[in-house]
Amino acid sequence: MSALEIHTGGCQCGALRFRVTGPLGTASICHCRMCQKAFGGFFGALVGTSEGALEWTRGGAPARFRSSNHVARGFCPACGTPLTYEEPDGSIALAIGAFDHPETIPPTIQYGVEAKLAYVDTLGDLPARNTLEDLEAAAFLDSIVSHQHPDCDTESWPPEEWAGDAWSKSGSFPND
Repeated sequence: MSALEIHTGGCQCGALRFRVTGPLGTASICHCRMCQKAFGGFFGALVGTSEGALEWTRGGAPARFRSSNHVARGFCPACGTPLTYEEPDGSIALAIGAFDHPETIPPTIQYGVEAKLAYVDTLGDLPARNTLEDLEAAAFLDSIVSHQHPDCDTESWPPEEWAGDAWSKSGSFPND
């Protein structure tokens, strides 16, 4: 007997968390202009869920924007992370990047290829280096304190030691 699949994830700030129980559906990349804008990227990466398999475990359901007469897109109202693609029939796809282990969800098909940005196919040919190899940015990188939620469920969030951090509460930079 095989163990039941459990997939977890959430937004960048940790206000919204989800769990999918059971197998995931088709994992895809969509290059349409609407997905490019919704994800703020070159494409949207989504994976389907089975009916009733999705549970919001922290913060309730996401805020929604009706991007067309057929689709609503869910996002975290606190940090803006794109989370869902929802159709009128009740089917929901989740943003692959919002999962705690996106590396386990490889896309198997591309949609909207007529709108694919031409350079997407050549990204692998670009020079590449690890973040810590950028010696000019080392001091800046060393000063970064991440407020991103970790890639796992937590009992509470944010940590108590951040309670005095005015920026994390306001979302504004000092001197804005």
